[in-house]
Amino acid sequence: MAAVVAQSHHIFGLRTGVNNNLLFFDEHTVVFPCGNNCVRYDLDQACQSFIPGTERSQSMQAMAISANRRYLAVAEHKEKATITIYDLQHEQSRRRKVLTGGELPVREFVCMAFSPDSKYLIGQAGGPEWTLFYWVWEKHKIMATVKTTSTGPIHQVSFSPQDNMQICVSGNGLFKIFRYTEGALKQTNSVKMEQHNILSHAWMSKERIIAGTETGRLLVFESGDQRGSLSVTSKPSTQEPERKTDRRKSEDTSSSPALLPRVTAISPYSKGFACSAGPGTVCLFEKTEEKDSYKKTREIKIPPDPCFNDPTQAEQQEISTLCISPSEETLAASTDRGQLYHITLSSVEMSRGEQAQFEFLSHSFHSGIITGLSICMRKPLIATCSLDHSVRIWNFETNALELYKEFQEESYSVALHPSGLFILVGFSDKIRLMNLLIDDIRTFKEFTVRGCRECAFSHGGHMFAAVNGNVIHIYSTTTFENVLNLKGHNGKVRSMAWSADDSRLVSCGMDGAVYEWNALSGKRESESVLKTCSYTGLTLSPDNKTIFAVGSDCTLKEIQDCQILREMASDDAAYTTIAMTHSGRALFTGTAFGTVRAIKYPLPLQKDWTEYQAHSAPITKMVVTFDDQFLLTVSEDGCLLIWKIIDKEGRALKREKEMSYAEEILITKSDLEEKNQFMLELKTRVDELKMENEYQLRLKDMNYNEKIRELTEEFIQQIESLKTENQVLKTEKEKQAVTHKEALREGLKKHGKEQQDLESNNNQKLMLEYDKYHELQLKSQQMQESYEEKLQQLEDSKVHALEKLTQFYEAKIQEKVSALGQCQDETRQQLREFEETIKLTEEDGDRELQDIRIRYENKLRKEKETNIKHEDEIRVMKKKHDSLQRELKNKDLEIDKLKLEQNKLEGIIKSLEKDILVLKREVQKRDVTINDKEKNIYDLNSKNQELEKFKFVLDYKITELKKQIEPRENVIKEMKEQTQEMEGELAQFQQKNTQLELTIADLKLKLKATDKEMHKEMQRVRNVEALVRRIKTDLHNCVGFIQEPKKLKDSIRTLYERYVQQSDVVEIVGVDADIQRENSRQKEHLERNVASLKRKLSNDTNVHQAYKVKTMKENAFLIKEINDLRKELRLIRAQLHNYETQEGLSKKNKCKSATNINMTASAGTVTALKFEEEAERIIQFQRVEIQRLRQELQNLALSTPSSSTKLPTIIT
Repeated sequence: MAAVVAQSHHIFGLRTGVNNNLLFFDEHTVVFPCGNNCVRYDLDQACQSFIPGTERSQSMQAMAISANRRYLAVAEHKEKATITIYDLQHEQSRRRKVLTGGELPVREFVCMAFSPDSKYLIGQAGGPEWTLFYWVWEKHKIMATVKTTSTGPIHQVSFSPQDNMQICVSGNGLFKIFRYTEGALKQTNSVKMEQHNILSHAWMSKERIIAGTETGRLLVFESGDQRGSLSVTSKPSTQEPERKTDRRKSEDTSSSPALLPRVTAISPYSKGFACSAGPGTVCLFEKTEEKDSYKKTREIKIPPDPCFNDPTQAEQQEISTLCISPSEETLAASTDRGQLYHITLSSVEMSRGEQAQFEFLSHSFHSGIITGLSICMRKPLIATCSLDHSVRIWNFETNALELYKEFQEESYSVALHPSGLFILVGFSDKIRLMNLLIDDIRTFKEFTVRGCRECAFSHGGHMFAAVNGNVIHIYSTTTFENVLNLKGHNGKVRSMAWSADDSRLVSCGMDGAVYEWNALSGKRESESVLKTCSYTGLTLSPDNKTIFAVGSDCTLKEIQDCQILREMASDDAAYTTIAMTHSGRALFTGTAFGTVRAIKYPLPLQKDWTEYQAHSAPITKMVVTFDDQFLLTVSEDGCLLIWKIIDKEGRALKREKEMSYAEEILITKSDLEEKNQFMLELKTRVDELKMENEYQLRLKDMNYNEKIRELTEEFIQQIESLKTENQVLKTEKEKQAVTHKEALREGLKKHGKEQQDLESNNNQKLMLEYDKYHELQLKSQQMQESYEEKLQQLEDSKVHALEKLTQFYEAKIQEKVSALGQCQDETRQQLREFEETIKLTEEDGDRELQDIRIRYENKLRKEKETNIKHEDEIRVMKKKHDSLQRELKNKDLEIDKLKLEQNKLEGIIKSLEKDILVLKREVQKRDVTINDKEKNIYDLNSKNQELEKFKFVLDYKITELKKQIEPRENVIKEMKEQTQEMEGELAQFQQKNTQLELTIADLKLKLKATDKEMHKEMQRVRNVEALVRRIKTDLHNCVGFIQEPKKLKDSIRTLYERYVQQSDVVEIVGVDADIQRENSRQKEHLERNVASLKRKLSNDTNVHQAYKVKTMKENAFLIKEINDLRKELRLIRAQLHNYETQEGLSKKNKCKSATNINMTASAGTVTALKFEEEAERIIQFQRVEIQRLRQELQNLALSTPSSSTKLPTIIT
């Protein structure tokens, strides 16, 4: 067995051609066939579970579900026709029974039905026998069989909803009701339906059936006889004459049935029934208050599909099955193009004014053979193409349909780009490379490759290969050029695969050749040719060394190094396609029977595989996802099946790397702008609504504030009035409190007096009562003693009486027991006699019943014979009656024609007389209207004069307003011109700014580049200098051995070996003369550059020296000035000291002279102080300047060698 197991995970599609192919299991679960499985689909959770079909089933004809929703019956054809019954309530839908036709040869069962109690099953066999089988299916017992017709076909069989023994069969020219009696199915009605092709029917009650025909009629049957008819396009009618005219119309239009709506399905519910009414239409009929009448209430349509070339094509689908959920909430439908729709009936009832439309039950499916399948690496997407002209993109993580689009041509192949953003589709005339947009598949490049049946992108996505017959074209995805054309196959190429590194391409074809191509040079690297086999599919191992191929010879081949290493036969199944897991653990193959086989790798020595039921037609393509989690298969039955790959223990395969899928999508600029514009419009609308709401809120606030003000004013007034009332009440309360206090005082005084009087009286009464109490107590003691004596006497008498009574009743009980024993013996005897009489009566009754049954059976036979005779007589009489009616009709027609002509003439005369009267009345009316209009004209003229006056006044006002507006308009024009000029200037400035910014950016880039080059050169110079230093040091060491020749020689040799490599010597030796010349030329150029640079350096040093001398001289001059100023300062200080001494000595002189001397001294001191302050300020400034110059000198000393000249010292 294979170590890897494939488990059905999800399926997309519907199997058409199955009768009753959509059923409700419960309110939220439907059952439908898909591939070779029946699928249980949960509408709420969007998950599926599978009921696999029988192995090697050739076809599935019909389905049926029991009334209790527990059992599902599936009719299939393998070697012979079978009906398999599954238990849906079991977790894995366990198979219960398999029914067959027994000894009768049955090719297929075209339709079937369960009984109301789910115990019986009927199945209608196909032609040419057309036998109806009646089973007790749990016992696997055929109760009865009957041949229903000899021509066929039969479209539906059903049980009566209230009777297990009554069955209805309908078909082309056939409507029969059978009843199970006496171990056989016997027909109970005789209705001739040769003119009608009944496609469907439904039981509305125990006796009433509605049947739908090919011509759009609904026939109403009651107790097996036709009672009326309805039309899906007109109002119902139950009258017999109208029914006959409708029948004539149907006969007339039978020549063009395609124009009439076909009633292919009918489903009853409590209010009435739903039926199909032509392409894409379902009608709802409800019961009316009239007896046996129905009225059409609603029409439900399949909506147009915008993804189709012709959106109305979806509306042209024919409804094949209708079903209603158990709670009658949901109506579901399947179509002939493999689509599933549903609608909630409550929404239909609510939307009375709008057109009700179906919605997809899950997704839109393919309706034709799927020819292409592809996946991508960056997204969990699946691409499929089909002969239904559509390309669909699915998501295997969410199990949803992402995108789909229909084209005008059939699509044969498809390939997804590894990024998941592009798709390549091969059509009949060309291949198209398209963008996968957010909501569309849009072409942006076409290649003229006709009938491309295979195409594939490389793993890197930079190339793709497309097949044209027996030639493989390789194109570049970036330049769209045809890079290579691989020619070598003699037959059509059926499959190809890229290696993991995209360096090789492997292909196989119908010529039996497997070629391995070099994708860079286009050469054939290896080949394996087996002309007896026509290959259909191949795959590569993960290491790209082994090729696995399948073909028409029913074997799996393992090819390596141009040789077939192993072959594994597939018994009788032809392999159509093959795929391998990326881990290399297992191979998967698809067969022509639609099954999938899992084979362990390395291939086992014996035939060992696991086979799974998958599709109902040959598998066309098969792919394993890049993370080895899912296997994808498509088939000619139009279904896409996703398998979960697990190991034997039910766990998912281990991933080498965690796959993280991208979330990017493509969208065109126009679509994005439209959506942004739409969003902006919505935002503006929201802002407008906000403004409106704010305005409304403000208005409400203003109204509420006004109301609040009014209420506050009213409340304030009320409060003030209440305050005044409160004050009045307070004053009254104070007055009343004073009066109450006075009254209390008086009351207390009175109460005190009364209390004293009462106390004295009560004391006297108490003394009297106490005396009475003592007397009564004595009396009670005496009475108690007397009563106790009486009680003892009574107890003694009671005991004696009880003893007498017990003795008497015991005697009576013994008598009754003896009597009861006698009665029991009598009853036993009577029971025996009664049982004997019952047996006798039963035997007599059975005999009488048998006699009565024989008598009545004889009577029934006689009555049947008489009935047959009467029927023959009735037929003869009917023929005579029909001939007489025809003659009467002919005469009636002649009389009717004459009457019609007479009526026509009388009608013409009456109409002319009426016309005359009408014309006279019109003349009178017109006279009246003319008078009214003349009055109106007069009134209008008067109004017109008034309006002209008003117009004159308004014109005058308008001229005045224009005069006022003109100067303002001139000012506005001037301002506009100014703004325009300013805008122009602003635009110029912006242009200049942008130009300047560009130039700045360019200059910055140039500067960066030059800086980088300069740093590189400086680094190179540093390296060279370091090398030169090392060489100098080594040379200096060598000079030390100048007196010793041997050591000198050895040291120079080591120096040579250290700094001169052998490769350099070899290169120097092998250099050409041209290179030497070029080297010498460059050397001379560099020497000239070095000389010029040296000259520049000497000039710069001279200039710098001159500048340095100049600054030295300036500094010396400044220092001299500072010294002179300091000397002057000392002199001034000495003078000040002398002045102070003189001032102290001159105090003895006269007052006048003293005053004069003081004035002169003070003046001298003031001037001396001013001079001193000025000198200090200058000195401070000079110090700062000296500090600055010293700093500059230090900088210069660091950059240049020191000179011999010295500055003079500063005198402190």
